[in-house]
Amino acid sequence: MAKKYEYIRKPEWLKIKINTNKSYTGLKKLMRDKKLNTVCEEARCPNIHECWSERKTATFMILGDTCTRGCRFCAVKTGLPNELDWGEPERVAESVEIMGLKHVVVTAVARDDLKDGGAAVFAETVKAIRRRVPGCTVEILPSDMKGDYESLHTLMDGKPDIFNHNIETVRRLTKRVRARAMYDQSLTLLKRVKEIAPDTPTKSSIMVGLGETKEEIVQAMDDLLAHNVDIMTIGQYLQPTKKHLNVERYYHPDEFEELKKIAMEKGFKHCEAGPMVRSSYHADEQVNETSAQRRIKYMKGYESQGEELDEVKF
Repeated sequence: MAKKYEYIRKPEWLKIKINTNKSYTGLKKLMRDKKLNTVCEEARCPNIHECWSERKTATFMILGDTCTRGCRFCAVKTGLPNELDWGEPERVAESVEIMGLKHVVVTAVARDDLKDGGAAVFAETVKAIRRRVPGCTVEILPSDMKGDYESLHTLMDGKPDIFNHNIETVRRLTKRVRARAMYDQSLTLLKRVKEIAPDTPTKSSIMVGLGETKEEIVQAMDDLLAHNVDIMTIGQYLQPTKKHLNVERYYHPDEFEELKKIAMEKGFKHCEAGPMVRSSYHADEQVNETSAQRRIKYMKGYESQGEELDEVKF
């Protein structure tokens, strides 16, 4: 980082409206009681209040709270990880059931110390959620598992509704932004998921504001489409601390609208783009028709308890 770097002030459109209602506070207390981690908190996601309070969705972070990598954009702590907790999948599933969540994203710290990168725990977590809450849709967001594609079969054994793996930035900036991860390795991982489970939507995300050009963003879109990725999200990079990468510039909401239009015209089935958009933003809307119908059938059970189905957005 340059010693005399002049920090750019955040524009008005990046101000967050906080809504800490009973749903939010209840979920936060439950996470602490069950000794669970969420990337919503660890990565300081700006959408935590909307997701927890309004959309009944959450992103659980399994395999501990300590990452073996040190990406220069990420606020999750790094260091030596803890022992595997095989009781974690059931605690995640129990929490999903208690809170009546309709969509869950399961992500994890990178566990390069594990031979399978944590794939077995991922799969068991998805299965545990399915057993307790059959209608809840589940998205998984793993690391690249160091390119171990045998572990990918283990990972997909849980049959997630969406497979998400982020390339994070454009090709030129990957080495500077991501620790140990490689642009082409991430693309290959996404393509192989499609080969294993052709009907499972695949998804990836990039941050902007790190010094990339519009042409490089468009090229990243083309690269993802060439590897059969269905869904793309584009959001503004926000510097977590002064130790992390600087924000080179803030994109205007109109620029995000333009990028979304380009992505959809190019052939993505779904694209979320905006200053506050993160990988899991509105993830509940991105499942395929089969998964959506399973969730609708399950949510009908709430009608007898006074909750109208048409009030729930899918």
